[in-house]
Amino acid sequence: MAPLDPSGKKMGMWLFLYTEIILFGGLFVLYAVYFARYTPDFIDGAALLDRGFGIVNTVILLVSSFFVAAGITAVRKGHTRIVLAGLWGALACGAIFLVNKYVEWGHKFENGIYPGSETLVDSPGGLNLFFGLYYVITGLHGLHILIGMSLLAVCLVLVYRRKITAQQDALLENSGLYWHLVDLIWIFIFPLFYLVV
Repeated sequence: MAPLDPSGKKMGMWLFLYTEIILFGGLFVLYAVYFARYTPDFIDGAALLDRGFGIVNTVILLVSSFFVAAGITAVRKGHTRIVLAGLWGALACGAIFLVNKYVEWGHKFENGIYPGSETLVDSPGGLNLFFGLYYVITGLHGLHILIGMSLLAVCLVLVYRRKITAQQDALLENSGLYWHLVDLIWIFIFPLFYLVV
């Protein structure tokens, strides 16, 4: 049974996560408005993305969520080694996700597919908007992955130092909530950009 939270740390985290949902929700609404106006251009833009990268990154983040959930469950049972393995696994998944995103963006830049490039300036306006939203939303998501990894790394150190235990797991649980939200946001990003066709 999870310990009570008299300090309100979990409630505070849920309120913070709500602001994150509003942020990305606003971007998704913006995407929907432009998609309705420039549907053929958005379909053409999605065809220029590599679904393989999107699928691999989706699987990586789902696996990372499993690692974090396993770590939170293990800390409550006092299994420190499993907690550490889960956190290391989630950090590795986060790093692989960011490397994949870097490689994917690199390919796009090499082919001149980025907002304001000659390729997109000479294309229909909706295509430039599609990639503008693609880079803003996936870049912002990548920044959230970095923040999540930083939180998990802090938790890892604190588990090693026995500062996070079954009786004091609020930081780990809140970091896990943040990580799960970041993964959930990707579940919305993936179909919006990669499965439009």
